[in-house]
Amino acid sequence: MPTTVPAYGKEAAGRLASMADVTASDGALRRFLHGLPGVDAVGLQARAATLGTRSIKTTAKAYAIDLAISMIDLTTLEGADTPGKVRALCAKGIHPDPTDGGTPKVAAICVYPDMVATAKEALTGSGIHVASVATAFPAGRAALPVKLADTRDAVAAGADEIDMVIDRGAFLSGRYLSVFEEIKQVKEACRREDGSSAHLKVIFETGELQTYDNVRRVSWLAMLAGADFIKTSTGKVAVNATPPVTLLMLEAVRDFHATTGVQVGVKPAGGIRTTKDAMKYLVMVNETLGEEWLTADWFRFGASSLLNDLLMQRQKLGTGRYSGPDYVTVD
Repeated sequence: MPTTVPAYGKEAAGRLASMADVTASDGALRRFLHGLPGVDAVGLQARAATLGTRSIKTTAKAYAIDLAISMIDLTTLEGADTPGKVRALCAKGIHPDPTDGGTPKVAAICVYPDMVATAKEALTGSGIHVASVATAFPAGRAALPVKLADTRDAVAAGADEIDMVIDRGAFLSGRYLSVFEEIKQVKEACRREDGSSAHLKVIFETGELQTYDNVRRVSWLAMLAGADFIKTSTGKVAVNATPPVTLLMLEAVRDFHATTGVQVGVKPAGGIRTTKDAMKYLVMVNETLGEEWLTADWFRFGASSLLNDLLMQRQKLGTGRYSGPDYVTVD
């Protein structure tokens, strides 16, 4: 079924509208973003490290593994992608472990816009969403009309979710209102003729943003512009998702929700490869945002290689022994 962006309640809509002055001009937006509390880098890193030491055992671990599988955006974003490869990835998303029908399905299959129709057909009736990168992914270096056309094309082909990349050059040079308006226009391009919309995930490429303060600022900027999810990375640069950066984004989502009443999702992407890594992120979500965010509606992993390790750990819990990497497909 098409993804529909939930309507804000009256209270949330009112509180969000009350912040309209913040985005009324470039100067107002700059004052607001630079007025956010500075990030204590040492404290942030220490908090992330502490949460990473939490131990999850036995039945709780089994639950967490299944939860993590259900939160994965299984992804192929390569120049050599073919319809056959996309269909194979969709089959794996539907039945991650063909030997165990109780294995959860993944949340979404993420592909380039020209592969959306292929994925949509392969996933018919599965309940798995089709996500597509757009806006000149991964660099974001294209004129706005091209980015909007890219988005509309993916949505018209059947994408339930759009993962856009911000113009990091504009953000780093302080053109905050330009980035804000671009996100707003891409969100509008996500709207379908029937009035429903594809969910919009806004990718920051945090490895290029230089400071934690910038991560906090861009998180608020994207949420004010209407992002349904905020996402760390494209997975195409040297530094992708890290626990401190993800924790900072979770805290921004918490504070935005407390201020506006609007709930926003978070997606760390790139570099999350092991079950142990995934458990750390789930603990961070639970401790920072609570159980309400512990669903695929509000938290995702952009980490295709993670799925195989989760499957091997799941098999270990069920059989008492590791099956080894030869027993899972290599994407």
